Amino acid sequence: MPTNNPQSSLLLHRLNPTTTNTCPKLCQQQPQPRRSPVTCATTAVPDTVARYHAHAVGPDQCCSAVTQQISAPISAVWPVVRRFDNPQAYKHFVKSCHVVNGDGNVGTVREIRVISGLPAANSTERLEILDDERHVISFSMVGGDHRLANYKSVTTLHPSPDGKGTVVVESFVVDTPPGNTKEETCVFVDTIVRCNLQSLAQIAENSVGRN
Repeated sequence: MPTNNPQSSLLLHRLNPTTTNTCPKLCQQQPQPRRSPVTCATTAVPDTVARYHAHAVGPDQCCSAVTQQISAPISAVWPVVRRFDNPQAYKHFVKSCHVVNGDGNVGTVREIRVISGLPAANSTERLEILDDERHVISFSMVGGDHRLANYKSVTTLHPSPDGKGTVVVESFVVDTPPGNTKEETCVFVDTIVRCNLQSLAQIAENSVGRN
């Protein structure tokens, strides 16, 4: 990562809530999702998975969620989301991924490297939940060169109201880094998550269109 300060890759920069230099224009134009201090899902989710989005949030943590509508069935979306070994398939900020332990089931650990321009270099992440029946996947960051300490993400997929598409809900909880506010931290992570889910939507919708 080009920089004159070797520590700069560890800093979570203060971000403007409406713009960022690390996200495509498509993402910059989206409204910020609403937040809740404990239950972080921004839309109603089935009772069978609602508990996954109810994070226990400490006084120095922030919690948020992003919802994405996808015009493709869960059968087209879930195979992409569940690939813990291949997040770069739709997460454009991921440069590479290497599984360092495990076989793809719960407990598997991966090491990812991110593209330049983000305040991070790499992240070690553990798969916490993989439920193919309920379409739930969750991971936590357990190490790496970043400042998103105690980060945990949960993603769930649900049929859209018309039964033809998919609603994706991704929530997270993370420590607020020293020198940043909870709002800044949530805006930063929201932006990345929103970009990832919009990329996922494009991939799934394109795959359906080709069939």
